[in-house]
Amino acid sequence: MLLSISLVGLPGSGKTTVGRQLARRLRLPFVDSDHAIESRLGCSIREFFDREGEAKFRDIEQDVLDTLTLGDVSVISTGGGAVLRPTNRQHLHDRSHVVYLKSTPEELFRRLRHDVSRPLLQVADPLTRMRDLFAVRDPLYRETAHFVLETGRPSVATLVNMVVMQLELSGHLPAA
Repeated sequence: MLLSISLVGLPGSGKTTVGRQLARRLRLPFVDSDHAIESRLGCSIREFFDREGEAKFRDIEQDVLDTLTLGDVSVISTGGGAVLRPTNRQHLHDRSHVVYLKSTPEELFRRLRHDVSRPLLQVADPLTRMRDLFAVRDPLYRETAHFVLETGRPSVATLVNMVVMQLELSGHLPAA
């Protein structure tokens, strides 16, 4: 049975970019869970975060991920903190094939240092914040994932090829 493919990783690891290209390559729908959440909220995640706090945001995120992982086969890009709740980790792992796009905090800082749309990075020292997030979340991403891809410097096309190859080798996709 073909399962959805879920991408997990820290903010800026390429989940949305790789996910879009992967979905196109596999001719599957692409869903960005953050966009699905914003659609439900009627405002940006950052606005909701500021107004209601992280706990209420995580409640909505959990509900959206539950719905997405039970839905039609698709490629799902998750928010960076989706793995913080055990229920999300379980649903993602059991209901989809999970790829952890692993990047170092330093790489991510380089990519995101000018991005003001990410609420968790709007702090005095974003690199330290990224290192702290990595320390907490890396074990959770590993627990959730069926396999880990080091993002490093490869192009998006190379990362998509690596995901497809892993899916084929694991029997999740028929070999091309």
